[in-house]
Amino acid sequence: MKYTKEWFEKWEDEEYCLKAVRNDEYSIMFIKNPTEEMCLEAVRQNGNNIVYINNPSEKVCLEAVQKNGNSIRFIKNPTEEMCLEAVRQNGYNIIYIKNPSQEIYFEAIRKDRHNIRYINNPSEEMCLEAVRKDGNVIRYIKNPNEEMYLEAVRQNGHSIQFIKYPSEKYCLEAVRQNGNSIQYIEDPSEEMYLEAVRKNGNSIQYINDPSEEMYLEAVREDENSIIFIKNPSEKVCLEAIRQNGNSIQYIEDPNEKMYLEAVRKNGYSIQYIDSPSEKMCLEAVREDGNSIVYINIPSEKVCLEAIRQNENSIQYIDIKKYPKVWDYYQKSVV
Repeated sequence: MKYTKEWFEKWEDEEYCLKAVRNDEYSIMFIKNPTEEMCLEAVRQNGNNIVYINNPSEKVCLEAVQKNGNSIRFIKNPTEEMCLEAVRQNGYNIIYIKNPSQEIYFEAIRKDRHNIRYINNPSEEMCLEAVRKDGNVIRYIKNPNEEMYLEAVRQNGHSIQFIKYPSEKYCLEAVRQNGNSIQYIEDPSEEMYLEAVRKNGNSIQYINDPSEEMYLEAVREDENSIIFIKNPSEKVCLEAIRQNGNSIQYIEDPNEKMYLEAVRKNGYSIQYIDSPSEKMCLEAVREDGNSIVYINIPSEKVCLEAIRQNENSIQYIDIKKYPKVWDYYQKSVV
């Protein structure tokens, strides 16, 4: 493109320049001595256009950061209002601000607790504000005190992994918040193990050689934690089933006692039993008549029992095969 005399003359025309910045945000760079209106139009298009404006007014600077917070990096001596606007948009913008005030620091942390890592020598109050939002930011704090550690593990038990040589107090608080945090603790005590499985039964998977008591506590908290237990005892299996009959599906080679306990707790657990006995089928439909849907070729007795428990179970019964069942149903609904 050839820059002719006419081309340069265009950029001397105020009306042309204003239209130009409205149509193309970067046009501001070709304008010498742009008016306030032109500058405002340019930064409203893109806050970072402030970089092309010499000695922008306070109003233009504020418009720029309102449009794009990180344009604060191009502003010399920004006001408190500008800085606050910048960090409210994105706390990371704290890195572009020299000598921020306490309020600006706190705004940055409130926007994103991870911004604590960009603050030199943060105050105790700032650190506590950050760890109360996310315990894991304890890793960014140099020389945290006991209160910070405790606040961190109370907010997120997994933050224990960022604490060197944590005390028993910190460890117990961590597993009480999240049982799975036991995986980050070296040589945990029995009390820690028990607290962990009481909080989260699935944490049993992180415990080497757990005791019977730990197994029982785990399945009481979450019956599905049985899947993490190798060769569970009958007592443990029954405890899991009593919580939820469907946990029978996770037990290898269950005995008849377990099967019966499962269907008594939840009739639908019959679906997980291969070749259930008549007794199991009866117990299942007594708990929920509709569980007959999972019984292959139910007997007449089972069908009658299902209807007694829930008349709607008739929809799952072959009434042509069992006319007596149909007769009973008709009488019962009259």
